Amino acid sequence: MSRLLTSCFGLGWLPVAPGTWGSLPPAIIFTLMLYFGTATVTVAVVMAVLTVVGSLVCIWLAPVVIAATGKSDPGEVVADEFAGQAVTFLPAAFLIPDTFTLKQVWITTVIGFLLFRLFDIVKPWPIYGLQKLPSGWGILVDDLLAGVYAAICLIVCVRLWIC
Repeated sequence: MSRLLTSCFGLGWLPVAPGTWGSLPPAIIFTLMLYFGTATVTVAVVMAVLTVVGSLVCIWLAPVVIAATGKSDPGEVVADEFAGQAVTFLPAAFLIPDTFTLKQVWITTVIGFLLFRLFDIVKPWPIYGLQKLPSGWGILVDDLLAGVYAAICLIVCVRLWIC
């Protein structure tokens, strides 16, 4: 059960770029909620809940997967990417005006998704060093900070009307 949850129900077992697959559910949920006109506060609350759920799964269950695989950061654990991607979209919910077209919502989602993946892969300071934290914390915290970096950049994009 630990491996199923930390892999986001198998997304982490996909052979190519499991972290990218693990980042998709929050992006899809964010887009669908905006598409269906969900209230801004509700979108933000859902992103916060996704962040907390992904974080708790990672902290509590990743140590089991670490022990089972013998790897300090098993690729199949993507609950951290799930949480980090949700962090990216949490503040964006408050910035997207009701007048945004579906195209603008999609562009915003794609930019947020790509920004998170960029920061998660490149790991600029101090993200890289956070991986050294013990157990599930080391797996999780770098992705949460990558989500914060991506959120800041996404806010700038939305504020400058790039999206």
